[in-house]
Amino acid sequence: MSAPLARRATAADVAELVRLRGVMFASMGESHDGLWVHECHRFFVEHLGGGRLAASVVEAPDGAGLAACAVGMVDLRLPSPTRRGPVGHISSVATDERWRRRGFARAAVSDLLGWFVEQGAGRVQLSASRDGEGLYRSLGFAERRQPTLSWQPEG
Repeated sequence: MSAPLARRATAADVAELVRLRGVMFASMGESHDGLWVHECHRFFVEHLGGGRLAASVVEAPDGAGLAACAVGMVDLRLPSPTRRGPVGHISSVATDERWRRRGFARAAVSDLLGWFVEQGAGRVQLSASRDGEGLYRSLGFAERRQPTLSWQPEG
């Protein structure tokens, strides 16, 4: 089997990108109410290809939709002594269960990293699942010295 080829997602891929995001949440054991699906679809329609959001996808070998995707955004950050330019954030990496362990996620993430370079990102970050950690480390991701914390309002 030849190496999987990734391409940049287009508006025609939005429904599959949303489906694969649901696959990602399910594989992490997260339940959801389904309300996010419409919001996610709308978000992709509004932002995909606009310069701050991109997705790289690998088509399913059987022609039935997408096998894998990686979705990322570029965020503006203040320059610092250790960073210049925007920072990339990978927010979704998912492979359909039928196509796992074939290098599809690697192809999608690698292509997305190329997009981040094109956008001038000085760093790319993500939150890794246990299943994905080995892949990300093999691509050069490492833990930062400073812990990453998050906050959200109650309710």
